[in-house]
Amino acid sequence: MSDILKIGKYEFTSRLIVGSGKYPDFQTTRDATLASGSEMITVAVRRVNITSPDEENLMDYFKDTDVKFLPNSAGCTTAEEAITLFRLTREATGIDLIKLEVIGDTSKTLYPDVIETIKACEVLAKDGFTIMAYTNDDPIVAKRLEEAGAHAVMPLAAPIGSGLGIQNRFNVVFIKEAVSVPVIVDAGIGCASDAAAAMELGADGVLTNTAIAQAENPILMAEAMKHAVLAGRMSYKAGRIPKRPFATASSPVDGMIF
Repeated sequence: MSDILKIGKYEFTSRLIVGSGKYPDFQTTRDATLASGSEMITVAVRRVNITSPDEENLMDYFKDTDVKFLPNSAGCTTAEEAITLFRLTREATGIDLIKLEVIGDTSKTLYPDVIETIKACEVLAKDGFTIMAYTNDDPIVAKRLEEAGAHAVMPLAAPIGSGLGIQNRFNVVFIKEAVSVPVIVDAGIGCASDAAAAMELGADGVLTNTAIAQAENPILMAEAMKHAVLAGRMSYKAGRIPKRPFATASSPVDGMIF
């Protein structure tokens, strides 16, 4: 059955988004991305070249694929920086699907500055961008981002690169209930079971970078993430049994022969 993820005007069959940072080289980035089955790779355009034809360009490695590039504003600490970055990136590449992130604490937690993020979202939405907004796991902020024009909200599972997995499962559910746009769990995924858990909670997708790029075997981990997201989504749609504090027999006791 078709199970399409719709983000603004864009449609995807994969619900896994991967990152491009922390790989040893662009070839490994390509190999892991293709192994993951992802149709979208996010790129920190302040750190990874996708605009200059005079240097090694990550986009060259994906020319023969259907993988879309998702520029992100990693490194930006104000709304103005993010707005300027995305305008320049669209001018250079024509890409209008973006991951908006404005970091408030650059020294320890890498937590987002949600006030600056909302300010940037309002401006970029008026500029016609399709916005996926990185945020903390707060349903109130998620709703404000939707009202500001975000086409998807991306709450963190845990601090970026921590590998801690989902620290507050209830908030993922609360955010899903609060907004009508897709909810993509982002940051803190450590292994495939974390991705499956996010999908079983009802998330519309998962973004992970470090868990794949810094695994002992990135290609194998990328494939594991692909299957985890698929399994988690199927489990969510199938509907789990309720939890009970007592046992229930697998076989009925009524009508026993002896």
